[in-house]
Amino acid sequence: MQKEKLYGKTLNELIPITKRLGMPGFAARQIADWLYKKEISSIEEMTNLSKKMREILSNDYEVGLSAPVSSAESSDGTKKYLYKVLNDKYIETAYIPDEERATICVSSQAGCKMGCIFCMTGKQGFQGDLSSNEILNQFRSLPEFQKLTNMVFMGMGEPLDNISELLKCLEILTSDWGYGWSPTRITVSTVGLKSSISEFLEKSRCHLAVSLHSPFDDERRKLMPVQRTNSVKDVLDIIRNFDFSSQRRISFEYILFKGINDTPKHIKELARILNGIKCRINIIRFHHIPGSEFMSPGMKEIIEFKEALNARGILTTIRASRGEDIQAACGLLSTLEQNKGKQS
Repeated sequence: MQKEKLYGKTLNELIPITKRLGMPGFAARQIADWLYKKEISSIEEMTNLSKKMREILSNDYEVGLSAPVSSAESSDGTKKYLYKVLNDKYIETAYIPDEERATICVSSQAGCKMGCIFCMTGKQGFQGDLSSNEILNQFRSLPEFQKLTNMVFMGMGEPLDNISELLKCLEILTSDWGYGWSPTRITVSTVGLKSSISEFLEKSRCHLAVSLHSPFDDERRKLMPVQRTNSVKDVLDIIRNFDFSSQRRISFEYILFKGINDTPKHIKELARILNGIKCRINIIRFHHIPGSEFMSPGMKEIIEFKEALNARGILTTIRASRGEDIQAACGLLSTLEQNKGKQS
């Protein structure tokens, strides 16, 4: 019988386990300390638990870490790792070193339901939600784990479509009994799901990045089917009515498509709909995917778009493209080939 994994459980999930096994009241915190503050891979290494307690715990449980099954390295230093999840599916994770920063881009689902037409993950379809164990295992089992300074939930899947497991991960990452990271080191990206965005804002202090890509309803609907039920206006209303702390950042991701969403009217409308929201826009160059007719504007046009938004008082930056040569850049993650023949 397969053992239950301890790694990825919150303190409140560990407490009833220790009670059921007749362990001391403080044992849950001891276990959390081993799981999240010390680099162990087995229950046997939890040496401040008695030998008997370790044996009892090991009967039904294991730590539950698993190494990536393969990797690829870009000419710019970005690395992409393949992890096995959901018993027979796969997801990809990107490691992005940049001077003093080292960022991990984690996946929250195998595939994605959202169907954005410019994204390889969306074209692969949806295979399942990842557990908190499978999400955090990407972080803990990364060979560069000790170098990490930041985490972005911008890999495969829609994080807010897996809200319960996402919140567990964020609790483990930021709690004093967990990794103790500042929430400002973590950014969660979303297409903007009304049903979950308020819950995320209320229960977490991590940064929020909303995939925008067009300020116009009809245009965004063609790019992102989610616009039909989760409009930009709805998302912006939720953000406007939320009391943000000064340290929490709200950003809007904006992939530029040549001749589609890069005109002066888009600049004007972006300034209008974002008026009164303290935020930034991250411009992303479109990375070509097979079968797509979209093209990216030239760098000159991208810079002009950025400067026009800055001139209207919206802090705007251009995100550097990393790992494109190994299909690790924004919108390129896909495990369709690995998952072929394994669809349920």
